[in-house]
Parts: sequence; C-alpha cells; structure tokens
Amino acid sequence: MERMNLIAQVRQETGKKSAKKQRRAGFIPATVYGHGMKPLSLAVGVKDFNRVIHTKAGENAVINLKVDGVQLAESTCLIKEIQHNPVTDEISHIDFTVISLTEKIQVKVPLLVSHAEEALGTKEGGILDIIHHEIEVECLPTEIPERFEVDVKNMKIGDSISAKDLAIPKGITCRFSPEEVVIALHPPAKEKEVSEEEAAAEPEVIEKGKKVEGEEGAVPALKAEKAAPAKPEKPEKSEKKE
Repeated sequence: MERMNLIAQVRQETGKKSAKKQRRAGFIPATVYGHGMKPLSLAVGVKDFNRVIHTKAGENAVINLKVDGVQLAESTCLIKEIQHNPVTDEISHIDFTVISLTEKIQVKVPLLVSHAEEALGTKEGGILDIIHHEIEVECLPTEIPERFEVDVKNMKIGDSISAKDLAIPKGITCRFSPEEVVIALHPPAKEKEVSEEEAAAEPEVIEKGKKVEGEEGAVPALKAEKAAPAKPEKPEKSEKKE
C-alpha cells in the first residue's frame, strides 16, 4: 500500500476556543499517540487531510506524518478515529496512532456488495441484509486490503454469506468467526391478513351502567336486580285431639 505524506503543525494552545480558531483558519485539531511517547497535539490542513483520505485506501491510508520542528521517533501513522460535528458533519478532530511496519495491526476493511438489486432473491421480493459493512482483519500495515468485494447476483431467498466465504488474501487473518454471517437474503415480510368474516364477528359489548335505548329509567344493563327475600311460611296449627 502506498504511503501518503502529511504535514502537521504543533498546537501550542489547546481547548475549545483554540480549536475553533484553528478550524476558522482552515486547520483540523489532531492528536498523535504512540508507544513510549506522550500524546502530541497537532493541527493539519483541511485540504491536505482530505487529499489523504480520498484515495483508494480511504481511512486505512498509511501516513508518513511530518511535524514541523519535531522529530518523531516513528513517523508512520494510521488514522485511529475521526470525529465529526453532529450538525455540519465537518471533521472536528483526528486521532493518529504511530505504528511499526513490521508489526501486525487490527483494522476494519470496507465490504463492497455488487449487484444487490439484481440478486435472484431480491427480484422475488426478498430482503437483502448486509449485516457487516466492514470486515475486521489482522495484517501488516503494508498489506491492508483496500476493500473486500462480494457479488450477490446469484443469491436466493434463504441464502447467506459467512466470513469463511470471503476471499481473504494470504497473510491476512479475519477476526470474525468462520460461521459469522456477513450477508443474508431474507424472505419477504408477511402482512397480517384479517378476513371480513373475522372483522364482522366482533361482539357488541354493552358497558356496565348503560341504559337500554328507548327505555326511560331502565335498569342498567348487566346489573342484576336485587330480589326481595322471601317471607317464611307459618306452619299450620294442628287441631287438638280430645
């Protein structure tokens, strides 16, 4: 993979006010981290950084970082994190991490899916589910793939593609389990159908306390009428025998 040169300046001031000032001047606040070194606050030009990430390598670009007035023990870096403004989506901060070209690292590689709309199962109403848009791998910085490509044109409903089905180049280890599903083609979603007979069969419920229509002072429905207790019958007097 080609190494991209990026020039940065040391930030003498930190904090929100300083960061805003840097952005207005066309710079992005950044920090570089590395083994055995203190984090270094930097500022990189917006145009220079966009030139780096708008290559085939994207955010996985191997960067040769040059800092004005500072000699780094290791100048080869990767982008660790890019923070964006939640409103404008502009880049607000960048974290770089120093790496060694002879040590393997863990990175996420984009997954490119082709012929998604032409898949056999999609034409039949199936739903294509891209579960992982990035594949995590372990490799040397110089061997980071630009992307992984998967053609789903022949996928049918019920088919799936697992991590073991990906074309992983030699020397690169996929961090996913071999059985981890990456792409799946699900059956069409079923809508619940209610027949006209079921809809018409709903019983009419009379609320408790509701009077019967047309009967003034009628007894509330579903309320049992209280019956008066029956009076006990008096036993008949027996005639006295003489």
